[in-house]
Amino acid sequence: MANKFYITTPLYYVNASPHIGHSYTNIAADTLARYMRQALGDENVWFLTGTDEHGQKIQRAAEAIGLSPQEFTDKMIPQFRGLWKALNISYNDFIRTTEKRHIACVQRSLEILFQKGDIYKDKYEGLYCTPCETFWLESQAQGMLCPDCKGALEAICETNYFFNLEIYQPWLIEYIKKRPDFIKPQSRRNEVLSFLTLNKLSPLCISRPKERLSWGIPLPFSTEHVTYVWFDALVNYISAVGEFDAQGNYKSRWWPADLHLIGKDILRQHAIYWPIMLRALNIEPPKTVFAHGWWMVEANKMSKSRGNVVNPIEMVEKFGIDVYRYFLLRDVPFGLDGNFSEEAIVKRFNGDLANDLGNLVYRTLTMIEKYYQGDIPQGAGFKNEQGRMIAKKIEDLAAESGALLTIAADFNFSLSLEKIWELVNTANKYVEEIKPWNLAKENKTEELKAFIYLLVGMIREVAKTITPFMPHTAASIIQQIGKEKIQKGNPLFPRIE
Repeated sequence: MANKFYITTPLYYVNASPHIGHSYTNIAADTLARYMRQALGDENVWFLTGTDEHGQKIQRAAEAIGLSPQEFTDKMIPQFRGLWKALNISYNDFIRTTEKRHIACVQRSLEILFQKGDIYKDKYEGLYCTPCETFWLESQAQGMLCPDCKGALEAICETNYFFNLEIYQPWLIEYIKKRPDFIKPQSRRNEVLSFLTLNKLSPLCISRPKERLSWGIPLPFSTEHVTYVWFDALVNYISAVGEFDAQGNYKSRWWPADLHLIGKDILRQHAIYWPIMLRALNIEPPKTVFAHGWWMVEANKMSKSRGNVVNPIEMVEKFGIDVYRYFLLRDVPFGLDGNFSEEAIVKRFNGDLANDLGNLVYRTLTMIEKYYQGDIPQGAGFKNEQGRMIAKKIEDLAAESGALLTIAADFNFSLSLEKIWELVNTANKYVEEIKPWNLAKENKTEELKAFIYLLVGMIREVAKTITPFMPHTAASIIQQIGKEKIQKGNPLFPRIE
């Protein structure tokens, strides 16, 4: 394991309120950051999130309510920061693309590429999609509709600056082929390789004329243009953690990023544009770009127009932070699409959380209260075969669960949680088998002590292992179980009837 871990989420576009998709990426990133802090120490983990605040959509959204773009973005930021606070997201840095440190890094990057000759001026004539801020060829657009959002395209003709992606295409194909972990999961890697081998990359238009769009970072070599929002946004991953020296060499303790977590809809920007930009700047690419799936509602992608957007704050208010976090990470293997429903959350709540974990903790605390007046008994571990098996499972839990939170396992949160719950369920069965109330009746004091002591050890280990996933719940269990004396509270997850 390296001695540092730098993890990023995409920058979220502030033209609308955050939704479940935003929360999913940040909860996943937060879980990995917390897990890595347990492994490497707080000082060796850096977790970056932030907001993307330039571009035409922002300018139009601001104009629609009579605000300047800066006023509009300033007004939207508290919604994002507020959501991350509500979801207990432990980011180290929150970058905004309107910050001086970011603007300076974007302009320096553009300068370097322009001086190298990788950026050149040309005339563009073709189709443009404002919502996606993307240019399209007529051959790509059927019926003058955007291939991505299906919105109407505008025909435009203007002079812009272009970044020559094509010269780096052979390098990128070889780079991906040699590094199986660079793009994950495998299906996304195949998708990118297939696209690169079947298509010649078109030059990337990295500017917009100020007369059409004034809200952006000015190009350092043209007073008439601002930077294309995607070129600007991608640079955040380096602008947040380092800077260029006078010779144009980038310096940072944290780079390369160990993991860029993104949704699958922005794979091309992160797996094609971004590594090529870095290569051109003589900066190492990130170690891994992982594109996860989408949350759907009744098999439809969430969208404002369909009116099926799930508000994460409402879910937290209804079910609690850790229940929401647990559901998103447990219900679907990371990388695949999932179907969101409140019925599915209730099922997980009543099953995994109330019946299994909550019940085990509560009944153990109740027995300690009843048989030992709240003092945790010291025992030498139960000597029957089942007891020895549980002791071994306790010992192996952190390693087995942790092995599934690695790149080799595609960050399988779902399976990692399943491993933890296997132990919880084994312990619940063990209580039914041993019937500790019978041990108490028969005055088998040593056996009872050893039995309770084993359960306490198991609960402590489970609490430690679920900390990255469910920090509040873990802290509550640790507080209730105490070191020597318990402090029994209410059941962790009272059933939803």
